[in-house]
Amino acid sequence: MQERDAPQITQAMIDAYDEYTHLTLDRRGFMRKLTALAGSAAAAAAIVPLIEASSAKAAITDPQDERLSAVWATFPAAGTELKCYVVRPEGRGRFPSVLLIHENRGLNAHIQDVARRLALEGFFVLAPDFLSSKGGTPADEDEARKLIGDLDPQQTVAEAVAARDWLAAHRHSNGKVGAVGFCWGGGVVNQLAVADPDLVAAVAYYGRQPDPEDVPKIKAALLLHYAGLDERINAGIPAYRKALDAAGVIHEIFVYDGVNHAFNNDTSSARYDKTAADLAWQRTVDFLKSHLTG
Repeated sequence: MQERDAPQITQAMIDAYDEYTHLTLDRRGFMRKLTALAGSAAAAAAIVPLIEASSAKAAITDPQDERLSAVWATFPAAGTELKCYVVRPEGRGRFPSVLLIHENRGLNAHIQDVARRLALEGFFVLAPDFLSSKGGTPADEDEARKLIGDLDPQQTVAEAVAARDWLAAHRHSNGKVGAVGFCWGGGVVNQLAVADPDLVAAVAYYGRQPDPEDVPKIKAALLLHYAGLDERINAGIPAYRKALDAAGVIHEIFVYDGVNHAFNNDTSSARYDKTAADLAWQRTVDFLKSHLTG
């Protein structure tokens, strides 16, 4: 029996998915567009799992890894109870600390896995569920994106500031806190840097930039990762770079040529780029260690 060829995924298909997940929540319209691009409904159905994130691929690290201590915790933050995934290296000590901010899918298994990866690098990690006030992250990603879209941005940043404060005061923290965020979370990291002068370092993966007039408020050192094919987000880079330079904010900007938005998310085979993801990850770890230790 002859094997079927793998579905051919074009940039237009990936762009359609990005439009669906970030600019609209109309799955029916996305499927119509994808069907037109793929040539048939059957071909579109075969392509969707390759573009979407797969929860089955989320666990790169073992949730029961004996090198780590991982628990769920809840604490009051800006008038709400914020549920969080908290993970650190096993044993006593005070560790450089990282606030991890999820994508617009919420605090799912993939972000929990990223938290463990950071902990294995020697960080004390707090990953809040910013959908806590909505009942927590749902299993349905479309519902999660809708709930994220309904959040009050100022309230979200206030919760992030409270989470940073909680983390800094924890007995296992060395008091120096950085933040890492992806996609929607990258935008929140940028806004947190504006709002919180006690944030030491911030890493934003393909995140929306803050208003240029707010940039002088930033005290944290910034590491900004962008995907070369991500025209929607990259349109804001020049103004952000200019404002950062004018304000004297310590920053590094990297644009990874030929890769898509969400290139770090290894649960989405069509958009994940291992070379770019590995390079960005190593830069992230080195950057956080340089600013949060010592």
